[in-house]
Amino acid sequence: MQRIRIPSTGRQHRMSSTYPNAPIGIRLISYLSGKLCPRFQLNRVLWFKCSVLGLTYLAYTCYHMTRKPISVVKSVLHRNCSTVTLPPEFVTPAGGSSPTDTPLPTDGTWCDYPPFDQPDFNSLLGTLDSSFLFSYAIAMFFAGFIAERVSLRYFLALGMAFSGVFCYLFGMAKVYDIHSLWYFIAVQALAGMFQTTGWPGVVTIVGRWFGKSKRGLIFGIWNSHTSIGNVLGTLIAAHYVETDWSLSFIVPGFLMGLFGFVMFLFLVERPEIVDCQEKVGDVQQRGASAGGYRRMDDSVSDIEDATTDEVINAEQEVNERTPIIGSINRAPPRDAAIGFLGALRIPGVVEFSLSLFFSKLVSYTFLFWLPFYIQHSTSMGAKLSADVSIVFDIGGIVGAIAAGMLSDASGMPATTCTGMLAIAAPLLLIYRCWGSVSLSVNILLLFVVGLMVNGPYALITTSVSAELGQHSSLNGNSKALATVTAIIDGTGSIGAAIGPLLAGMVSGWSNVFYMLVISDVMALVLLLRISSKECSRRNYNRRLNVRIE
Repeated sequence: MQRIRIPSTGRQHRMSSTYPNAPIGIRLISYLSGKLCPRFQLNRVLWFKCSVLGLTYLAYTCYHMTRKPISVVKSVLHRNCSTVTLPPEFVTPAGGSSPTDTPLPTDGTWCDYPPFDQPDFNSLLGTLDSSFLFSYAIAMFFAGFIAERVSLRYFLALGMAFSGVFCYLFGMAKVYDIHSLWYFIAVQALAGMFQTTGWPGVVTIVGRWFGKSKRGLIFGIWNSHTSIGNVLGTLIAAHYVETDWSLSFIVPGFLMGLFGFVMFLFLVERPEIVDCQEKVGDVQQRGASAGGYRRMDDSVSDIEDATTDEVINAEQEVNERTPIIGSINRAPPRDAAIGFLGALRIPGVVEFSLSLFFSKLVSYTFLFWLPFYIQHSTSMGAKLSADVSIVFDIGGIVGAIAAGMLSDASGMPATTCTGMLAIAAPLLLIYRCWGSVSLSVNILLLFVVGLMVNGPYALITTSVSAELGQHSSLNGNSKALATVTAIIDGTGSIGAAIGPLLAGMVSGWSNVFYMLVISDVMALVLLLRISSKECSRRNYNRRLNVRIE
């Protein structure tokens, strides 16, 4: 053990050069950095924060990257064969005057991949989506329960490995000429089950490392991994879809497994593993001895001068606020993990969960059907349709950041969501009516729709979930974040499962868009009560400030 003195504050940090409980990759980097770059030890909190943000961002990017290929490959599993070039075995040989002995195809489904060559192909493709999403939704409630009780590093690493395996197995169906519908359903269901390891894991880890200051903005930027993953998954799948669609799944599956191993080597799931937390007694003692105190929500703020009364107030602040997790300056209380019913009693969990049910229904219907819709509503081919669909995800990135910034500035997350949902509803109908006019109009409308649809969805699943998981009604229980996150996202995932299924069953694209508009309005209505309370509280605070002035 060695002591390092920080001249600017006179504080000393006790730390191990190798962190015996840290992942092997972190121990190696820490040892080498201590030898080659001593300043790493002084700034280790910042370094570890950046590594956690980067690794969790990368992890969930991979999760979404492996979800996207199915939406791209749908366009070649069943298509208009009259527009498809005949394969070489049907073409007249070079220099010959007669075709080969192979008979020319006479049916209109010769280019489709069985069993998706049937007239009810939309329902069959919708069944694949539903098998993934219903499995995901059901398993999500158990995932939060498990995540609170195991090492999240192992939880994420194994989840990513198995998710990659099942994505890989879907592509292998073409390699081994497998045409059983039940094979595809089983692979999708198992993939959905292991995909649930992602969201409770990454949100909980980020929540442990970062406090409430600018949480909406941090989560808004960080949540762009969802859209970036969709973009990468689309680009990879689109690159192979018209030549060998099996690679549209094999390549993302391999990358998912590879980065799962990276998570195992380098992810630090809790601040105390690398000695980045500060005990309450240490904060109080330092405040008394130095004549000042450190603000609990700012891990890098300077020691401020304070009088004796201010020190007493600081100690009271420590006693009141320490039980709430989220800042690396607090040692989390060791309470029993919260139960399912206990999480439901937290104010706002039920409303936001049900609102996410409808918001995610809209978002995931676009996720799984947008390339297919663009191809069938325009004259674009499979690859171009997939490329254009990326604009929806790019709009989602901007929407997540905008929603986070508005929530931080106003302190009213529910009102922020209702405002964006109110704009999204008519935009859906506008896109349906005018999206096929031209490529430029399609791209413009798709960007704005993505911004308004994904903004509320991203805000609820990140900043709002983290806030509710640290609600004051928990009395300092630190083991609620993963459970609350799983309940909210699990409820939303049920909507995400129902949306694509209904899109495959509903007759006509206009009816599909009517369904999406109704869902958007329902998501808005469910947040009106909380939004009304937010507005009343804001008006009360404004009147109070006027009286004080």
